[in-house]
Amino acid sequence: MERNRKGRQGGILSAVAELFDLPGDVVAGLPHLEMVGSRQLYLEHHTGILAYSEEQIDANTTAGVLRIRGRDLTLLAMTAEELRIGGTIFGMDWLGADGC
Repeated sequence: MERNRKGRQGGILSAVAELFDLPGDVVAGLPHLEMVGSRQLYLEHHTGILAYSEEQIDANTTAGVLRIRGRDLTLLAMTAEELRIGGTIFGMDWLGADGC
């Protein structure tokens, strides 16, 4: 009997995640966000900064653009995949690649 993994819900990425006991979002390279109160934001799996000011930072991700709004925003740290933003964060908006 032939197996068709692409036809199953989740496909190959789900099978790999299950095999290695990893969260599906990690395997798929989806953005991961963590906030510490309203003072700091940590973003994994970004693909660059599109706009930067003290009131707004636009970070590109595989899921679209994440717009961070606030006051006195600063880049505390930035690597090829990780980003840490400090300041007073008022809100975030997804300007998604899937039409959001």
